[in-house]
Amino acid sequence: MEQMKQVLSASLVWRWLTAVCLWFSRQWERSGLVQWFLHPAGWNRASSERSVFFKLWSLVRRGLCWLYDKLRLEKLFAGSIFTRTWLWCAIPVVLAPMLAVSRPSLITMGLAAIGYASLLLNLVRDRERQLAWSPVNKYIILYAGVYLAGTLFSVDLESSLQPGLLSVAFILFSIVLYNGVTNRNQLDTLVALMVLAGAIVSAYGILQYIFRWGYQSAAWVDSDMFSSIQFRVPSTLENPNMLGQYLILLIPLGGAKLLGAKDWLNRVFYLACCSVMCVCMILTFSRGAWLGLLFAGLVFVLLLNPRLLLLAPFVMVALYFVLPDTVISRFTSIGNLTDNSTSYRVYIWIGVLAMLKDYWLCGIGPGDGAFNMVYPAYSYNTIVAPHSHNLFLQMVCDAGICALVVFLLLLFNFFRDMCSAIGKEKNWTSRVLQIGITAGVCGFMVQAMTDYSFYNYRVMFLFWAYLALGGLAARRGQLPEGRLLV
Repeated sequence: MEQMKQVLSASLVWRWLTAVCLWFSRQWERSGLVQWFLHPAGWNRASSERSVFFKLWSLVRRGLCWLYDKLRLEKLFAGSIFTRTWLWCAIPVVLAPMLAVSRPSLITMGLAAIGYASLLLNLVRDRERQLAWSPVNKYIILYAGVYLAGTLFSVDLESSLQPGLLSVAFILFSIVLYNGVTNRNQLDTLVALMVLAGAIVSAYGILQYIFRWGYQSAAWVDSDMFSSIQFRVPSTLENPNMLGQYLILLIPLGGAKLLGAKDWLNRVFYLACCSVMCVCMILTFSRGAWLGLLFAGLVFVLLLNPRLLLLAPFVMVALYFVLPDTVISRFTSIGNLTDNSTSYRVYIWIGVLAMLKDYWLCGIGPGDGAFNMVYPAYSYNTIVAPHSHNLFLQMVCDAGICALVVFLLLLFNFFRDMCSAIGKEKNWTSRVLQIGITAGVCGFMVQAMTDYSFYNYRVMFLFWAYLALGGLAARRGQLPEGRLLV
């Protein structure tokens, strides 16, 4: 490594490229637009407390506190483990991807409901405790409200009610988790457990590939174009594309823990976790997920040290010689309309866009039932589909254009918050964690353009939990060290 640094330092081409990058970096940092983005005005608790959401919550809370005192419930809950909100929030976040059981989404909802109840209990017991504030939270609440309205005005309320209410509950869990983690020790432990869960899910996926366990759908691969691909790994998430979405979030998180590790034992552990997850990602043969992970890696390196991007061409050449021909041919087929999977998506998008010309304002409601009630009348080339295979199009289908606008505003403020934190952060561990989470969301959004990422409710749940982690990581330096169970 030291010899490589000496060779690069002596290279005139490397020095010239480094000088050019530094010049662009200085110009970028001096830009008024960049300064506006990184230093948002008006982000404070007072502005949040003036909102209608806060005022409504204050009224509800006063009523619950009065009821709690009248029923004298303090004797029942004093010292109870049920008041350890971090524990009850961490359990569904860690276990959700590993639930290889019947109806895992409802089990996840049941575990999340305990987290909801634990936080509510603590807020009622302690009148002085305030909900933790984040710039993104009001957009999360607004998005949940818009999605609930889309559910209630569905073209088929009966079929939309369960998926709609489940989605709203998972969206709002982001705020519960944000409030459940109260110190740095809890945040770091939760991230470590999530990475460990990702490695376990990936290890099971690799075993699936070796022993050919589990269900395989003929629709998952074009057998004429990719005859060498006999098995795509779904692991515990029932679909290789959904597994890929999950790993896009977890691999950058593992990379952040690896770079932030302070001893060799932790470095070896997180390197092993990242290696297992990357191998499993390859075995999904999900081109959209590969593309999303590459973009996440690009963002990670760009935010960590932009000069490392100069090594990208060498890395790509090395991957060409290392990766199997099956993987290379699968990746280079992206955009090839002769592939049934690609043409299938394009035809669906054409049909959905035709449908949204009539339903763009309020959507048709969430769930397969509402979609299949309306979409067949607009389907292009008689293509049958359970959803639009695009997260952003599906949001408009579920709850109208307002849902998409609010979601984009949410993402804008999330990235603004994270970039502002990264620009100010001096602590290396906090900074790499912020970068890893930002990169994971970026990669997830790239994959979301090729698939409906929230079709698997557990992946949806983990995405909203991931946003809460981002908000916590942005303020990691302000959190007290603390104990794990407080």
